[in-house]
Amino acid sequence: MNQHDDEANAEVEALLGQAQHQSPDVPATLMARVLADAEKIRLDRVRAPVHDRAPKAWWSDLFGGWQGVGGLVAATCAGVWIGVSPPDTLPDAGAFLLGYETTDVTSTTAELTSFGWDLEEG
Repeated sequence: MNQHDDEANAEVEALLGQAQHQSPDVPATLMARVLADAEKIRLDRVRAPVHDRAPKAWWSDLFGGWQGVGGLVAATCAGVWIGVSPPDTLPDAGAFLLGYETTDVTSTTAELTSFGWDLEEG
């Protein structure tokens, strides 16, 4: 940076310092309109009781609107899919509870023995 840049930066800093300590003058009519709009919106929200709306809208709002319901639907579909057709690495919970399937605690797969993890415990 040269001296000209330093002088320009000092001028800008001085102007910003002055602007920081001055509050902007807002016209009274503008402030009155903003406050009237805010009061109208506040009263509209207070006047809408929850029980007057349709039950479907009430349940949707309870779960966070359409975004929340969409997430619940996606999670439900994934859960049903995994429950009906579980991956090979997961045991079938229904068959396990009914006694059709047993799980082995010990495994001799190469993933567990090839890295020496079985030797680390002593």
